[in-house]
Amino acid sequence: MKNNYDAIIIGAGSVGLPIAFFLTLEGRKVLVLEAESSVGQGQNKTAIGGVRATHSDPAKILLCRESLKIFSRWEETYGSSIGWKKGGYCFPVYRQMEEDTLKSLLPIQKNYQLNIDWIDAEGIKEVVPGINPEGLLGGTYSPDDGQVSPLLAANALYKESVERGCAYRFKEAVRDIKINNGTIKEVSTNKGVYSTPVVVNAAGAFARHVGGFIGLDIPVLPDSHEAGISAPMEQFLGPLIVDMRPGEEGKTDNFYFGQSHEGPIIFCYTPSKLFIGANKESTSEFLPILAKRMIDLIPRLKNMLIRRVWRGLYPMTPDGSPICGKVNEIEGLYLAVGMCGQGFMMGPGIGRNMANLILNGEPLMEQEIFDTVSFYRDIYNSKKEALK
Repeated sequence: MKNNYDAIIIGAGSVGLPIAFFLTLEGRKVLVLEAESSVGQGQNKTAIGGVRATHSDPAKILLCRESLKIFSRWEETYGSSIGWKKGGYCFPVYRQMEEDTLKSLLPIQKNYQLNIDWIDAEGIKEVVPGINPEGLLGGTYSPDDGQVSPLLAANALYKESVERGCAYRFKEAVRDIKINNGTIKEVSTNKGVYSTPVVVNAAGAFARHVGGFIGLDIPVLPDSHEAGISAPMEQFLGPLIVDMRPGEEGKTDNFYFGQSHEGPIIFCYTPSKLFIGANKESTSEFLPILAKRMIDLIPRLKNMLIRRVWRGLYPMTPDGSPICGKVNEIEGLYLAVGMCGQGFMMGPGIGRNMANLILNGEPLMEQEIFDTVSFYRDIYNSKKEALK
């Protein structure tokens, strides 16, 4: 029948798109349901595009290592540009406490074969031209990390999956998920009813709402973060920069920025006081605070022309790690939610692992590591690495 599918993905964003793509690659009949008018219109389009494997949590390392493999080879494999820029990530350090933290992460990062090292102040000045040298102690640099255009990536995944038979329904909000004898049967939207044995909740900030249709309480609560982009300028900055110091105003924690493949500087910061909820209105305080910090770090940016600012949502879990895997109580139900602001960089890796789990009963990575992002972990007491 026309409305029968092998799998239905709820959400056409940073995570739902790769899952749909990799399932479709394996010949499955897939439907993606999206409440917005096109792909990538939720959290995906508000991402700044950084992709790094240099975490300290093994699951995140393996997920992002897979993402880097997919992103870096995308144009060669599929022929379309996604704005891949292999510029790396750099964490410059001005305080001993940050030096100690970053150096303590290096053994586990190297254990997973990540290309990252501590370099001295002179090395950082070479990697980041024009960086403020006063008090600079050094920092870490991981040259194999990089940046991708979230908009180009979303469109590329959409195009390639459609060409292989994946179906998309836009402006269709899920209204119900029917279960019979503990097994997924169908999904109802505001426009239709679709039969399937497999449903993947990849609804981002609205994952908890979708879970409510089947009485499943998913501990994902969104908060919002602001970002912005400059007018294009001549390329001078290779890596994406993360400054771990808190802001002097007491309103920000780390801030981070990078120069995309087309020349603009894209930037964001982590607010000290979280903005809980789905409000995406920009604030008047963001740009003055961000500008002061950025100019202090790289003075040459003082004349940078800002093109626009925006707010995006971080679907947060209590321990700062995603929730991925099978729901044991309901046959055919899978979760890929709670990305905590790192959905874009983890998305392709999650897509590969979730597709393999659905098709073959196990993820690509070691099951023991994948279980650390399970719905059944002790999510309220786990302590996960949360560097943005």
